[in-house]
Amino acid sequence: MNEAPPISKVLRKLYLTLFLRGRGARGLDKDKAPKSIGSKLARSLMLYALIGLTVLFSGKSDLFFLSLQLHGMTLVFLALFVTASAGEVLFSESEPEILLHRPVTAPQLLWAKVRVMVEVSLWLAIAFNLAGLVLGALGPQGNLAFPLVHLLSTLMSALFCCGGIVLVYQLCLRLFGRERLENLMTITQVLLVIAVFCLSQIGPRMMNSLPGELDLTSLPPWMLLLPPAWFAGFDAFLTGQTNMICAALAIVAVGVSVIIPWLAVVRLAGSYQSGLQSLSQARPQKALAAGKQPWIERISRLPLLRDLLRDPLVAAGFRLVLAHLARDRDTKLRFYPGLAPILVMPIVFLIPGAGSMDSSAGVALAGGYLATLPLLAMNLLQFSSHWQATDLFRYTPMPGPGPLVHGARLAVMSIIAVPALLVLSLAVFLIPGGSTKLVMLLPGIIAMPVYAYLAGAWGKTIPFARPSEEARSAGRGASLVGMMMSSFVISGMAIVASQMGLLPWYLLGEAVFAIGICLLLHKSIDALKWPPAE
Repeated sequence: MNEAPPISKVLRKLYLTLFLRGRGARGLDKDKAPKSIGSKLARSLMLYALIGLTVLFSGKSDLFFLSLQLHGMTLVFLALFVTASAGEVLFSESEPEILLHRPVTAPQLLWAKVRVMVEVSLWLAIAFNLAGLVLGALGPQGNLAFPLVHLLSTLMSALFCCGGIVLVYQLCLRLFGRERLENLMTITQVLLVIAVFCLSQIGPRMMNSLPGELDLTSLPPWMLLLPPAWFAGFDAFLTGQTNMICAALAIVAVGVSVIIPWLAVVRLAGSYQSGLQSLSQARPQKALAAGKQPWIERISRLPLLRDLLRDPLVAAGFRLVLAHLARDRDTKLRFYPGLAPILVMPIVFLIPGAGSMDSSAGVALAGGYLATLPLLAMNLLQFSSHWQATDLFRYTPMPGPGPLVHGARLAVMSIIAVPALLVLSLAVFLIPGGSTKLVMLLPGIIAMPVYAYLAGAWGKTIPFARPSEEARSAGRGASLVGMMMSSFVISGMAIVASQMGLLPWYLLGEAVFAIGICLLLHKSIDALKWPPAE
């Protein structure tokens, strides 16, 4: 009789299969499903490898600088990936009823999930570091031992990154409980994305200002306190720079790579088990005061929205989106961090020195970039872990999903897009001479409703109708990038028209064109039919 495989091996295979195939069975072709992480992430890995080529043009050949640069960007990419997926992987609401009554300990369950996250992280990290490995071995100051040493330090940084984020979630779960953990995870992801985008603007300038030939004494002392310096010090120590600072940094790198995952997976596993148990427990709804309406009802009765939501089916789609954005953990963890980049980048265009264009051009580009906000928001709203629940709408007396799409569009425009435009307008007004540049926001404002309609008509983004794992599609991301590039074309044409003194005529033509397109797209959404159930 064959012995049963170890539980750790079974769990690892289970979670790897879930990553490759997703949790939904509808439309799954087992023969065409990805068989490995490489086949699942092929296009993403190619994109990471292309981004990694930027180290070839850094202008500095010092191995310590190269390692510092590689580890800095690697930790950024890993943090974004792990933060985006950790909430869904660690705290799936469907797992407690299946696994908790089986002979599986909390550390075994947690380590299996962390191990899969580390494996996926390593694929992404190695793809990004390929060019750096070649440069570190064959460059002007290359060392043939660098590729092997750097791969080892990359594994350590992946363990540190995954363990650190899991540890933060574990501590929040122990200190604040499950209900607050959901909000804390969302806030953490949003802040991380904002920090990454800010560092992406400041980091290259700061690194380029450092001396061409670096040694540890030329670095600011505060930089030695950052994780990339620890792992760069590890690389430097094992490739020949055997001084006390390198030795200290290498010891720190090894220590955090061991201690952080141990604390997260072993020491605080009890908190994780209690958190899983609480997932299946229903939370009581807070009772409203007598005569007080729910906030969703109060919003839907605002003067302008009340007229737009006269159709009860459109109003149902509007309320459905607002309820998910306020209450559903899966939606919040995907939606708000996903919108953070597009909310931050327009402000970056307004920062003096962010580019070579003048401030009027920066305002136009900021408005054009923000115009795509409804498109991205609508695309994010089509994914949900509860996507099977939308089958209920198929059995209601409605010809198609058009009213739900219209309701989602109105929710995005009124709750997300309009407030973001007001904040951007205020930011423009506060910059020197900003009151005279507000007109350059008009091209983006006029284009914004068109992008909102495009999401429903061209993208057929039915709210919460697709499995959440499809949100990671690389092809979907490429189409969104194409749409964003079109917004820069609109802004660029406005900049040229302004320089030629033809901006009023350009705005008039754009407005007429936008109205016509919106009318056509409105009819196209009305004619949408439900996609096949299988």
